Amino acid sequence: MRKWGPLLAVCLGNLMLMIDVTIVVVALPTMGEHLDASFGELQWVIDGYALVLAALLLTVGSLADRYGRRRSYLAGLVVFAAASLASALAPNAPVLIAARAVQGVGGAAMLATSMALLTASYAGKDRGIAFGVWGAVSGASAAAGPIAGGLLTEYLNWQSIFLVNVPVCVVAVALSARLLTESRNPHAGRLDVPGMIGFSVAAGAVTFALIRGAANGWTSAGTLVPFALAAGSLAVFLVVESRRRQPMLDLSLFRNRSVTALLAAALLLQAGAFGYLPYTSLWLQSMLGDGPVRAGLVGGLALSAAGFVVSALAGRLLHGVSPKLPVGVGLLVLAAGDLLEARLTADAAGTRLIPGLLVAGVGMGLALPTLSSAVMAAVPRHRAGLAGGALNTFRQLGQALGIAVLGAVFSGGLAAGLPAEAPAGTAAALAAGQGQAVLAHVPATTRDAAAHALRGAFAVGINRTLVVSGLLAAVAGILVLTLVTRHHGGAATDPPAPAGAAVAPPGSPPVPARSPSVAENRSPGTDSGVMLS
Repeated sequence: MRKWGPLLAVCLGNLMLMIDVTIVVVALPTMGEHLDASFGELQWVIDGYALVLAALLLTVGSLADRYGRRRSYLAGLVVFAAASLASALAPNAPVLIAARAVQGVGGAAMLATSMALLTASYAGKDRGIAFGVWGAVSGASAAAGPIAGGLLTEYLNWQSIFLVNVPVCVVAVALSARLLTESRNPHAGRLDVPGMIGFSVAAGAVTFALIRGAANGWTSAGTLVPFALAAGSLAVFLVVESRRRQPMLDLSLFRNRSVTALLAAALLLQAGAFGYLPYTSLWLQSMLGDGPVRAGLVGGLALSAAGFVVSALAGRLLHGVSPKLPVGVGLLVLAAGDLLEARLTADAAGTRLIPGLLVAGVGMGLALPTLSSAVMAAVPRHRAGLAGGALNTFRQLGQALGIAVLGAVFSGGLAAGLPAEAPAGTAAALAAGQGQAVLAHVPATTRDAAAHALRGAFAVGINRTLVVSGLLAAVAGILVLTLVTRHHGGAATDPPAPAGAAVAPPGSPPVPARSPSVAENRSPGTDSGVMLS
C-alpha cells in the first residue's frame, strides 16, 4: 500500500476530474428542467468550470511550486469536495454555476500538481508504470463517465453526480496526507497576477458576449460591451506578458510556427471534438425522450470505444513516426466523423449519430495521444514545462469558447428551423431542454404535427453545430499538416499513449501544468500518462 498509495491518491483526484465533466453533460437536460434554467445558464454550468480551470492552471502551478505541491493538491481536493456538495445543494442555476466555478479552482490545484507529485513519488521503471496507470484511469473514466452519469441521474437524481465526489475526496485526502511526498521548486518566480487577471477577464468577457449575443442579439449593448472589454483585456494581457521576466504565458513560444500551429489546433480540436456534445444530449433527451442512460450510451460509448482501440493500435504501429502525421490526419478524420453525424432529420433516431461518432473516435484515437508529444518535440527540453502549460491552457480555453460558439450556432439553427407560426420564445424553450413542456401546451389534435416540426428544428440546429465542429477540426488538421515541421526542438519525444489514454471527456487537459524543472526530469515514456483530451 505504501508503494502504490501515492499513485492511488493522485488517480482518485484524476478520476473525479475526468468523470465530472462527462456526467454534467449527460445530466444537463434534467438539471435544466429541475432548476428552470435558461439555455445560457446551462452553457455556463460547463463553461464556468472550464474558464476558471483555464485561467488558474498556470497560476496555481506557480503557487504549488512555491508553497508545496502536496499542500496544493490537498487544498484542491478539499475545495473540490466542498464545491461538489454546494453544486448538489444548489437551489437555482446561478448558485450551481458559482459552485461549478469554485470546482474549477479545486480542479486547477489538483491537475496542476498531479504530474509533479508522481514524479516526486516514483523513479525509473516505477515512474513509467505510475504514469501509464494514471493515463489508463483517465481513459477508463472517459468511457465510464456517460454511463455512470446516466445511471445516477436516471435512477437517483442529478444531485448525486456531485455528491459522489465527496466520499471519494475524503478517501483521497486521507491517502494524500499520509502517503504523498512534499516537493517544491526553490527557483519558482513571482506570481504573474496582472497576467492572470488580464487573461481571466478577456476569456470570461468573450465567452459571456458569445452566450449573450445568441440570446439578445449581436448588436445589443449587452453583447458589444463585453466584446470590447475582452479586446481591451487581451491587449493589456499581451503587453504585460511581453514585458515580464517570468510571464504566466511566455509569448516567445509563438515565434515557433510549429508551436503556434499546435496550440491553435489544440484550441480548435477541443471545440470541434467536444463542444457539440451538450446539444446532442439535449436533443436525445428532450426531443427523442431517451433517458440519461441511453443518452450516455449513444453519446459517449462509441466515441470512447473507438478511441480506446485506435489508441492501442497507434501506440504499437506509429512508433518513430513524426507526431504531426497522426495529429494532423487524426484531426481530418475527426472532421469527417463530425460531418457524418450531421445527417439528422425530424424522423432520425439517436442511433443515427453512432457511425459518425465511431469515425470521430478513430480520429481522436490518432490525434489526442500524440498531441502533447508533438508540442514537446517542437521545443527545446528546457521549455517543455512552459509548452505543456500553454497546451493545457489552450485546450481549456477551447472547451469554453467551443461551447459558447457552438451554442450560438445551435440556437440560431434551431430558430431558423422552426415554422414561422411558432410562438415567441419557442426556440429559447427548446434550447433549454423544455421540448416536452412546449408540446404540453399544444392541442392534442395537432400535437403529433407539432412534435414533428420541433424535431425538425432541433435537427437543423444540431446539423449546423456538427458542420461547424467539423470545419473547426478540419482547419486544425490543415494547420498541423502545413505548418508543423519535422524538426525536433530537443525535448524527449515518446510514442503515442497506450490504450486508456485516448479519449477523455470534454475539458480534460493533456498535460498537467508543471514547472520546467519537473518537465526536464521526465523519464522516457512518461508522456503516456498525459496525452489526454
